[in-house]
Amino acid sequence: MNRLERMKHRADLASGKITAEYVFKNGKVINVFNGKITKADIAVDSGKIVGIGQYEGLTVIDLEGKFVAPGLIDAHMHMESTLVTPDQMARIIVPRGTTTVIADPHEIANVLGIPGIEYMIQSAEQTALNGFFMLPSCVPATPFENSGAVLNSTSLSELIHHPMVLGLGEVMNYPGVIGGDRDLLEKMELADRMIIDGHGPSLTGKALNAYMINGVHTDHECGTLEEMEERIGLGMYVAIRQGSAAQNLDALIQGVNDHTKHLCMFCTDDKHPEDILKYGHIDYNVRRAIALGIDPITAIQMATINPATCYNLRDIGAIAPGYDADLIILDDLNTFKIAEVYKRGIKVGDHLKPLFESPKIDISNVVNTVKIASVTSDHFKLKLKSDLVNVIRVTPGSLVTEKVSRRVYLDAGGYFTANPYIDVVKIAVLERHGKTDTTGVGLVENFNLRGGAIATTIAHDSHNIIVIGDSDSDMALAVNEIKRLQGGIVIASNGKIKGALPLPIAGLMSPDSMESVAEQHMALKEIAYSDLNIPRNLEPFMTLSFLSLPVIPELKITDRGYFDVARFDWIDVEVNA
Repeated sequence: MNRLERMKHRADLASGKITAEYVFKNGKVINVFNGKITKADIAVDSGKIVGIGQYEGLTVIDLEGKFVAPGLIDAHMHMESTLVTPDQMARIIVPRGTTTVIADPHEIANVLGIPGIEYMIQSAEQTALNGFFMLPSCVPATPFENSGAVLNSTSLSELIHHPMVLGLGEVMNYPGVIGGDRDLLEKMELADRMIIDGHGPSLTGKALNAYMINGVHTDHECGTLEEMEERIGLGMYVAIRQGSAAQNLDALIQGVNDHTKHLCMFCTDDKHPEDILKYGHIDYNVRRAIALGIDPITAIQMATINPATCYNLRDIGAIAPGYDADLIILDDLNTFKIAEVYKRGIKVGDHLKPLFESPKIDISNVVNTVKIASVTSDHFKLKLKSDLVNVIRVTPGSLVTEKVSRRVYLDAGGYFTANPYIDVVKIAVLERHGKTDTTGVGLVENFNLRGGAIATTIAHDSHNIIVIGDSDSDMALAVNEIKRLQGGIVIASNGKIKGALPLPIAGLMSPDSMESVAEQHMALKEIAYSDLNIPRNLEPFMTLSFLSLPVIPELKITDRGYFDVARFDWIDVEVNA
């Protein structure tokens, strides 16, 4: 059957001259275009919706009066943050209604470059999930850290025309964009007339205009209603984020109204496996929005047609002729309880259980990525000329830190020594890609850690090794265990390894099931709370992983030392220096 014959066949199906493969009957169909709910049949053939109305099908699926909505779309996420491979992630999020994700694989790209991106695309293509990708714009995120790869416009051109690539991922180096950095502008030019995702926390006024002028189209970093309203007023799509560490939905949902809702979407950005299993994925965003007073249809539009429109995805996001038959069946609209999920007309989820299996993808090219020599406690010594120092102050539930000045205890040799009565401990980042062997050492407050150390290869965005602790020997022990495992999260205390989660794929992901990884992750988190005295209102691992990201204010640390994001320059540990 040639193309014209297929078109004629579809028209015959839509007109009812030919019986469709499937017909979904007795459903309450949610129309995301006009906001209405209608009782109608949905005719499906070859994975496509061919008609809405009264139809007959070779196979009849009786929905028994339940609601039918389009499959949900995560407008911005990093698959790597689920700590599992795309196939294992799909097993969990698809039965929860997420049938499409817009993924930025800049985590694995910072470790492995193009081969890492290709692995993620190939893995996602084998699942019952639409995995669309934005090519990482910032590898490394800034010129102020050492990553495992460097991707310029020439590198990205290899994949820019891939059918699953939609454009350029979040442009985190916003000062570079505003200042006309040539490398960034070349990447943005490469994605001309495609979508360019933004990442512009706190940008306003003329700076925001300069950031947007060359095509930045979205932002998921809004922290206040004022930021959200300004961006929408300039025509930018705002992805309202509800992740594990950054949770902006409760604050920003107040800005959703009849004048703004068409430019609002939902995203998870970074969400850990146990949170997905316990609360849900984009379905949780929808439920929470409804609970906070948003009309259910509006919440569904934000999770379906809005991101589909934003990313020019013509075949998904609605229940209408010509759209993919990606459908979620709801027991109740207000509680947004999902009973079944269909992908291109095939049932793939039943009451949160997956009805599909994905083949395993070869991981031989994405392992053995921790390339460091063994370290000793001397590696973390911090000699200071003054006891007045700059300290990174963390805030529970936020990626934003403060730069504060504190007086700390120095021993007779002028070396910083942790004091159990002062909540300031060491933090260090070690380059782990086998390129520079650099280490930055600083100090952090409000982690309340006592009696050990935590180390991990999840250190946004270059994913070097980041370690925090009040004992140099425990810090060294944790880092050496990371090397042995070739990536993961490790806790050491009193000279012993207390727990570990191996993440051998690029130091970011496990090949195990999400259920298994979530169990290990929660057990490790409990050790952090009980053995290291970290308060339970602070998510220890994700909070730690973002302390090395030098594009979110105010003070961060990389393998080269302290970076003041407000000044966009280095500073010393000593205040007077």
